[in-house]
Amino acid sequence: MITNIDQLDLNGTYSYADYLKWQFDDFVEIIKGKVYKMSPAPTRYHQDISREIERPIANYFYKKTCKVYSAPFDVRFPINGEEGENAIYTVVQPDICVICDYKKLDDKGCLVAPDLIIEIASPSTAKKDLNEKFNLYESAGVREYWVVLPKDRVIIVHLLNDKGVYELIGNFEKNAETLTIKVNIFPDLELIMEDIFSI
Repeated sequence: MITNIDQLDLNGTYSYADYLKWQFDDFVEIIKGKVYKMSPAPTRYHQDISREIERPIANYFYKKTCKVYSAPFDVRFPINGEEGENAIYTVVQPDICVICDYKKLDDKGCLVAPDLIIEIASPSTAKKDLNEKFNLYESAGVREYWVVLPKDRVIIVHLLNDKGVYELIGNFEKNAETLTIKVNIFPDLELIMEDIFSI
């Protein structure tokens, strides 16, 4: 029984079946079988940003088909559509995600790609969010991916094109001319930059 993260071989390969057996308090993610420690409890500023992003999105989808979830919430990616917990070697906990296909949801979270994922990067997770997760979400077919950089007050937006490749829509800065930022896959949904970075 694994009761402490230090019992794991961080160079080993783990599945979602393994993940479900772990009994420690640390939050971790698995990407292609590799374990990644998540940051300690998010800072207050991180929580403020998350709330100010999630609030208008949740209001927009109120009583609509799409569902909005925030971490901790498991998003699992099976290998080549195979079934079963042993066929899943990637499970992540995006800060915010939107799922519009109810069949992707179960009591454990989301199985396969959400439509929109937003990650709020910390200094310790920025590299993973901009590299490993970028590649993961692109290959899995996440339609739109945002990375929020709180310290720089920047939001980086990528949109999946018809070739299955992310295109950079923009690096939106709070102090620039941009007053609002549009969610491209839901064109009438806009977020106010001043609200997001209000602290």
